[in-house]
Amino acid sequence: MNELLFGIYPYIALTVLAVGSIARYERDPFTWKSSSSQLLRRKQLIVGSVLFHVGVLTIFGGHLVGLLTPIQVFNWLGVSHEAKQLLAVGLGGVAGVMALIGGLMLVSRRLFDPRIRMNSSFADNAILVILLIQLLLGLSTIAVSLQHLDGHEMVQLMSWAQAILYFKGNAASYIEEASIIFKLHIFLGLTIFVLFPFTRLVHMLSAPIRYVTPWRKGYQIVRSRKGVAK
Repeated sequence: MNELLFGIYPYIALTVLAVGSIARYERDPFTWKSSSSQLLRRKQLIVGSVLFHVGVLTIFGGHLVGLLTPIQVFNWLGVSHEAKQLLAVGLGGVAGVMALIGGLMLVSRRLFDPRIRMNSSFADNAILVILLIQLLLGLSTIAVSLQHLDGHEMVQLMSWAQAILYFKGNAASYIEEASIIFKLHIFLGLTIFVLFPFTRLVHMLSAPIRYVTPWRKGYQIVRSRKGVAK
C-alpha cells in the first residue's frame, strides 16, 4: 500500500494533471476561468481572496523550493537541517493561517450568501472545502515537526520528492516511517493534482501578464447603477 500510494500514485496524479489540463484547454477553452463572484459581493471577496491567494502561493513556493532543492545545495549554503525546519515551520505556519482565514471567508460567501450559492457549482464548493482540509492538515504537521527539530523527517520528505522527480524506483521507501499526518497531507495534495484539470483551479496556470500592461487592447465594461465604469 505504501508503494501504491507514494510510489505509483504520484505519477498517476501528475499525468492526469498534465494531460487533463491540456485536454481541457483544447476542448473547452471557454470553461478555463476562475468563475469569479466579485460582482455579487465584492468587499469580503477581496479580503478573503488576497489572504487566501497570498498564503497559498507562499506555501506552494515554499514547498517547491524546500522539497525539490537538492540537500547538497543547503549544505553548500551553510543552512542546517534544523534551520531549514524552523524556517519551514515559521513561514509555512504564517502563510497557512493566512490562507485558512481567507479560505474560510471565501467558503462562507459561497455557502451562506443565497445569490452566490445559486451561482456556485458543486465543484466550486467542493474544491474550496478540500483545500481547507489540506491547509488544516498542513498546519497539523507543525506540531509533529516541532518534536523533530533535528530535521530528519524533513530530509525524508525531500528525498521522497526528489526521488519521484528523478524517477527513482525506491521513492516510497523514504517516507515509509513518516508520520501519518505527513502521509495524509501528501496523499490529499496528490489528489488535488488529480482534481485540478476538472475544477476552477486551472486558472492558476494562466498568468494575465498582458492584462496589466500598457499593450492591453481593451477594457472590461462593468455596468453599475451610477453608470458605466471602465
